Amino acid sequence: MPRPPMHTLDAVAALRQTVRDWKRQGLTVGLVPTMGALHEGHLSLARAALAQADRVIVSIFVNPTQFDNPSDLATYPRTWDDDRRLLADAGVHVLYAPTVAEMYPAGFATHVSVAGVSAGLCGAHRPGHFDGVATVVCKLFLQSQADMAFFGEKDFQQIHVVRRMAADLDIPIRLVACPTLREADGLAMSSRN
Repeated sequence: MPRPPMHTLDAVAALRQTVRDWKRQGLTVGLVPTMGALHEGHLSLARAALAQADRVIVSIFVNPTQFDNPSDLATYPRTWDDDRRLLADAGVHVLYAPTVAEMYPAGFATHVSVAGVSAGLCGAHRPGHFDGVATVVCKLFLQSQADMAFFGEKDFQQIHVVRRMAADLDIPIRLVACPTLREADGLAMSSRN
């Protein structure tokens, strides 16, 4: 039986309607949040989600609030056509690709900050980074109403920040930490490699 085509959505309202329809059918929903420039590590998260959830959403959003350096944001790799093809080939059901205006509309004034686990390590060298991560991931969780979300263990501190945020804000989602995939030389796969 042929796989249904992947849908690409860029609006919260459309995403929520799609998820409502799925949940009315009793289907579970998995979310894989990404910033695009996808590689095999991301695809392994999508496959894990496809194995555990009835429907899978992969988000691509280069989140400006987690960059402390504007040139880093400007040069972050963007490979939209390749990303879309890879996700469709993997069998992902929805690619959610909101615009900055959709995620942070005019007048946006709320930010999520997770104390303790965001300090030290990466957080010590990237001021505001984990506030940006926590804010956007919180929004993605609430927008998608996913039952589970999949993150790579490569971003170890990020997983702990997100887990703490979801627990503290009573967001009913199960976080699934997936093993880090590595290049042949042992380097963890990354969009920046």
